Amino acid sequence: MKRRLPYIAIFLVLLGIEVLIAIFLKGGFIRNYMGDVIVVWVCYCFAEIFLGGRYNIRTAAGVLIFAFITEFLQGVNIVDKLGLGGSPFFRTLIGTSFSVYDLICYSAGIAINIIGIVIWKKLVKDKSSSAAE
Repeated sequence: MKRRLPYIAIFLVLLGIEVLIAIFLKGGFIRNYMGDVIVVWVCYCFAEIFLGGRYNIRTAAGVLIFAFITEFLQGVNIVDKLGLGGSPFFRTLIGTSFSVYDLICYSAGIAINIIGIVIWKKLVKDKSSSAAE
């Protein structure tokens, strides 16, 4: 559980940021691009809550695949096909339009995530090897 606590905290903070972006911003760089970068971090942290932080890079790759699939489903109007088109909540949650820029933002978010994972693992490894000396 100790390994999961940081993911829970980060998930809640990032989810709160995403909700604020969705409520208060109707367009612009933050809503259109940074929101997509942040959403993959939210998904990553959510997954790691259940996986316990053991498969970091694999989890990141899985989140990217999930994000791409979701984006491609937006291109075929999945919200309407599921009968959820009348719900502003689901239209915002799932999305309603395909954009290559979203795929780029998801990729950038996961790239930043992986860089963070590598740096974190190096710091933990250096810390544990220093403690052993």
